[in-house]
This record gives sequence, C-alpha cells and structure tokens, in this order.
Amino acid sequence: MTNPTFFTSLLLVFVSVLAWSAIGPHDRFTWFLEVLPAILGLAILFATYAKFPFTRLVYGLILIHAVILMVGGHYTYAEVPLFDWIKDAFALERNHYDRVGHLAQGFIPAIIAREILLRTSPIQPGKWLFFLVVCICLSVSVFYEFIEWWVAVGTGEAADSFLGTQGDVWDTQWDMSMAMTGAILAQLLLSKTHDRALIKVFEEKEPANF
Repeated sequence: MTNPTFFTSLLLVFVSVLAWSAIGPHDRFTWFLEVLPAILGLAILFATYAKFPFTRLVYGLILIHAVILMVGGHYTYAEVPLFDWIKDAFALERNHYDRVGHLAQGFIPAIIAREILLRTSPIQPGKWLFFLVVCICLSVSVFYEFIEWWVAVGTGEAADSFLGTQGDVWDTQWDMSMAMTGAILAQLLLSKTHDRALIKVFEEKEPANF
C-alpha cells in the first residue's frame, strides 16, 4: 500500500482543485457548505491511514467525489457552465450537475462501505453484501437530505443555492434515487476490480478474511 508518489499526486490534485474553487466562488456560504464534506473526508483519511489504509481504488474514487463537490461549491450545483450548455443544447428543464453529484453520493460510498464490510465483518461477496451496501448508501443520502433541511431551516434563503432544488418539488426524491442508482451501478461495474484490489491489501496487511 505504501506508494508516496501515488498519494502525493492525489493530494496535489485535491489541494489544487480546492484552491481553485475558493477563488471567487458564486456564493461563499454555499462554497463552504459544499466543500466541507471533502475537507472533513481528507482529515478522516489522514487520521485512519496508519491503522486502516484503503485500497488505491477507494482513494481514487474519493478524490473524484471531492472534485465533484468542489466544482459544485465553486459554481453552485445549479450553475455549472458545462451543464448549463448541456441544458441549452438538449432543451432540458434544469442544470443536471446536482444529479451527477447525488449519483456520486451513492457510487463512491458504495465501494467504501463494501470495503469496510469485507475487511471488518464476516460478510462475504454476494447478495447480502450487495443489499447492505445499497442500504448504507441510501442511509447516507437520507442523512444528507436531513442536513440540507436543517441548514435551510437555520439559515433561510441563504441556503437556496445549497439546496439546489431549481423549483423541482420532487428534488429530494430524485436525489435519493440517484444515490441508490449510483450504489447499484458501482457494485455492478467495480466489484470484481475491487475484489482484486482487496486481495492485494490482505496479502500485504492482514490475514485472509475474504
């Protein structure tokens, strides 16, 4: 697992994108709310690395998720330029960058949850693991919706950009369904790749449990 070049590269990308996102964001309060999970995530990864280093696959996916958060924080999810162009080009009703964000909110945590379960519990790859991972990701999505609600209640109109509903009364349901879809897709697409990465971790760090 030890590869200073790999982890230094990830950290440089993270810091560079964070610095860019902090320069003239659309709304400073929204920027703070959106990038805070990425910063907290980085702190947690540093704190847990010595005792529980994840696979490189997980670290790479977490970086992708962090970049999505920081881009959304810079522009607000409703005003990311590329997705404004897509909206106009295809005559869509809204900017769909927030849908990408919530898809990632299921996709990336699915592999994180899968790794933790496989490395710390008796659960083996199969239907129950698949189901539990989806449930965990849905729980994360629901809790995030709670956070959006609490922020909206606490700050009023200042949270409009953070909520990013764009007038859609079903936005919360869409967000959770996208997270569930992401969790399912991640397991369908990456389970075998993740299994191979886990085998390397077990060989290097831990007795076989998988």
